[in-house]
Amino acid sequence: MNERLADRALIGFMLSASIASTIGGLPFNSLPVMLGSMADSFALDAKAVGLMGSICFAGYLVGTLAAPLWINRMNWRVLTVASAAGTAASFAVSSQVNSVTTLYAVWALIGFFASTMTSLGMRILSDLPNKVRAYGVRQGVELSITAAVLFALPPLVIAVWKYPGAGLALAAVVALLGLSAFWVPAHPLVPVAAAGAGGTGARRALPAAAWGCMAIFFVFLVGNIALWAFLERIGAGLKIAGAQMGLVFAVLKLLGGAAAFFVAWVGERGGHRLPYWVMLAVIGIGLALLSTAQTFLPFALGAWIWEFAFTCGCVYQAAAIARSDAAGRAVMLVPAVFALSSMVGPGVAGQLAEGGTYGGVLLLAAVCSVVPPLVYQWWQPRGARSLRPSRAKGLAGAPPST
Repeated sequence: MNERLADRALIGFMLSASIASTIGGLPFNSLPVMLGSMADSFALDAKAVGLMGSICFAGYLVGTLAAPLWINRMNWRVLTVASAAGTAASFAVSSQVNSVTTLYAVWALIGFFASTMTSLGMRILSDLPNKVRAYGVRQGVELSITAAVLFALPPLVIAVWKYPGAGLALAAVVALLGLSAFWVPAHPLVPVAAAGAGGTGARRALPAAAWGCMAIFFVFLVGNIALWAFLERIGAGLKIAGAQMGLVFAVLKLLGGAAAFFVAWVGERGGHRLPYWVMLAVIGIGLALLSTAQTFLPFALGAWIWEFAFTCGCVYQAAAIARSDAAGRAVMLVPAVFALSSMVGPGVAGQLAEGGTYGGVLLLAAVCSVVPPLVYQWWQPRGARSLRPSRAKGLAGAPPST
């Protein structure tokens, strides 16, 4: 097959995997506005808001920890349909419940079903050649779609129908994104046996480097997700209007998408050390603006700058995890790292914000952001795994074998 056709096939796989993965990212990316609308609709305090986020990602964690055991054995198109249907149905049910206890249970289901979509997207992209570019495109597509959702959600939906309207709106978005099932590959692009050459890949333990990379990512995420979960509450404390809040979060996610596409364009040219220090400097600027904000403009600028750098950090660290394991299993645990950190972060933030101030949450984000540049300055994971160009050409002319 000619090289142009091979490129088209890889781009198709990349985009479909990214759209499917967007379903998994919706609970996280919409977390501040959804938690904020729940707080207003159910009169929840800071502790209860943090607990809601933690319970959602407990369900997410269960799904992601199980994913490496079965994801290579299932038809990925069937999996996409089933998981999208489960996520959409759970969002719809959540819009109809009146009990906070029941809402906790439904959000655990939302997390579980969404996790399979994120795991699948990460698994497909782990077979593609340029890890940084593949994960950058995924993050960019995910955040661009989310930006459109967040632009409409606060002023057009939540302001009128509050949380029940938001739950139904996200159910509809998930159902639409589930159509990506028609374009995802049915099975792995690189044979699993080949990926595990040199041993029985599925039975071998993950390399120590992979665990190290995931531990670094976990620390980074705990602090920044703690801030993300309460970003809407910080704005609400400044009396930011609903339309302005929608603008903040929509532009924020557009900038996150731009950051991911920027990293995808840069690829490996930035090296494996300097990008982390640049990320830390930019996060610091964003946190400084948020900590001193008294009006809309500094709050918005701080949130936007922080999101740009946070997204860049996520892409580079996902690529580092992918490089650390030649069999491609570690990258399927990236959503589990997100889930675990999303369980811990909002809960810790709820405790720190109990008095109604958010300085402790901002400080936690700053401290956790220092860890990746410090560690990667002195240590780098080794190993690589990707779909070779010759293999890509063989796949370009026909769908993966079933």
